[in-house]
Formats: sequence, C-alpha cells, structure tokens
Amino acid sequence: MKDLNIEFEHRVFSDMPKASLETYSSIILSGRRKNNSEMNVINSKLVIQSLDQCKPLLGICYGAEILALTLGGTIKKMTSPRHGLHKVETMTNNQLCSGKIDAFESHSYMVSKLGSSFTQIASSDDCKFEIFQYENKNIFGTQFHPEMSADGRALLKKFSFIK
Repeated sequence: MKDLNIEFEHRVFSDMPKASLETYSSIILSGRRKNNSEMNVINSKLVIQSLDQCKPLLGICYGAEILALTLGGTIKKMTSPRHGLHKVETMTNNQLCSGKIDAFESHSYMVSKLGSSFTQIASSDDCKFEIFQYENKNIFGTQFHPEMSADGRALLKKFSFIK
C-alpha cells in the first residue's frame, strides 16, 4: 500500500496469538482465499479486543464476513461469484466515503444479515451490505477489496486517519 503514503505495520497469522493490540492504533482484517477455522477464531478475538479497547477496525471481504459473524450477522454463498469493478452506492453519512464509488469485488460469499447493532452504509446491485458499521464505533466492514480501486484506496486512506 505504498501509494497511500501511509506506514503500515502488519503481522502474519502465525504472529497474532502473541500480538498485543495496545501497540496498534487500528486493525485491518484482510480477505483470504479459503476458510481457516483457526484463523477465524483469532480474527473473532481481534474483533472483540478491538471493541473492548476502542480500536478502529476495518474488515475487508472475508474480514468483513468474520466481523459480521462475530457480532451477530450471517453470511451465505452467492448464486454466482462476483469479480471485477462494480458500483457501490452509499446511503448513510459516514467517515469513509460518499456517493457512488467504484469497488473491486472478488468473492463468492456475502454478508446476508447484520446483527442489530450494525448500520448499513452502502450497497450494490448484488450485495446489500457492501459497507457497514458497528454502532457508532469506528468498526467497519467492506464486502469489496478497497485496495484494488482508486475509490477504495481513498476509503483506506480515510480509515487510516480515524482515531
């Protein structure tokens, strides 16, 4: 993510059981290609710790699905995989984006229901919950991959400045 001019420290999965969130200002749960139950448990713990410590968190694609599942939502398999640039329309004022944005999709599952403490921020033709937020906290999920489009990178940059 060099083009954002932001310094990121990242940890790989094997480091996470030993990591202390106190040293991080925010957390990004990235997408992944296949399900891993051990990683799901750790990512769910990161979601809970983020809430407990009031740390901003952004779940991307599979990370958004783990965020939703951890806090009362559900996911489902789509009738056909979604890949490429698609228009996403925001419907709620938020800190990350506004209007219509180009979003890069690459998934075959989607968040199908959010827990009652979530707010839907944006949707698209095929995905009702493209962007969502937990309560009024700085905890967000994007069903799409923001790192893969100019509008998405702008969203990531805005997220990086949230305290």
